[in-house]
Amino acid sequence: MIVVLKPGATQNTVDDMTRRIEEMGLKAHVIVGTERTVIAAVGEKRNGEQETLAACDAVDKVVPILAPYKIASCEIKSEPTVVRALDLVIGGGNVGVIAGPCSVESEEQMMLSAAQVKESGAKGLRGGAFKPRTSPYSFQGLKEEGLKLLAAARDLTGLAIVTEVMTPEHVEMVASYADVLQIGARNMQNYHLLQAVGEVDKPVLLKRGPSATMDEFLLAAEYVLDQGNSQVVLCERGIRTFESHTRFTLPLATVPYLRERTHLPIVVDPSHGTGVASLVAPMSVASVAAGADGLLLEMHPNPSEALSDGAQSLTPEQLADTMTRCQVVADALEMSFG
Repeated sequence: MIVVLKPGATQNTVDDMTRRIEEMGLKAHVIVGTERTVIAAVGEKRNGEQETLAACDAVDKVVPILAPYKIASCEIKSEPTVVRALDLVIGGGNVGVIAGPCSVESEEQMMLSAAQVKESGAKGLRGGAFKPRTSPYSFQGLKEEGLKLLAAARDLTGLAIVTEVMTPEHVEMVASYADVLQIGARNMQNYHLLQAVGEVDKPVLLKRGPSATMDEFLLAAEYVLDQGNSQVVLCERGIRTFESHTRFTLPLATVPYLRERTHLPIVVDPSHGTGVASLVAPMSVASVAAGADGLLLEMHPNPSEALSDGAQSLTPEQLADTMTRCQVVADALEMSFG
């Protein structure tokens, strides 16, 4: 339920209401808005809780949360959440762009990639140090050495580092190098991992699973939010369908649909969503037009030599062209881009 406090509530009032809610066996999530403060009281429903809280002098009203996902819902927070990592800004009228290779392969490749991403105008650098691959014989990433190369690339360019974490045991280590922790599509419902990143003070980019419904996607985000980490970005990366002309099917209706139901920012990954480099630019433009808060793009200095996902990776020239085309749409929508 949502406990709406009366205008002008002091910090002592907020602390007192938080204590009362927690004494009822519920979790209290305080959300400070521009006009008033609300507290989400989340947990197993018991009889009489709503009436008891509504009777408190500091409370304006108590409203049930109808959506199965509570903290992620627009019912609890109508203002859009803005996620920041260094110069990367996602949400609230900002279209943040994250680009870079699928995998960290070498120092030369990573430094060159970082410089090219920086030149394109993007503010985030992606790169996989730990790679979940369908085949155990495929390149699995450089692991911590890859994280060190990403950190060195950040030192060189100032770009925010976005990289995947695959197990709860790796969260602390990856968070010590990265600026944004990515949860890959295969791990969208790895609840122990979601709870682990929820305990870290770093933004989390959560990818939709290839067969996940919208409610499942938002409930996965809820696991992170419920641990106290409010810096969650949702990423649409395509779903598996009967179609075979693309790697996945990229449903851009996801963007406006989620906009109506959650305050969390929404990023689109047209690289995985199509799996075809020539389709990435037009789908990037379409994503911005649909209202996406960001793009996650794969770019490699030489895609034909990439150790993973070369077929969907843009060249540096294609990345620059994509950025230029998206900028036109962002300007028309009066949104900041980059």
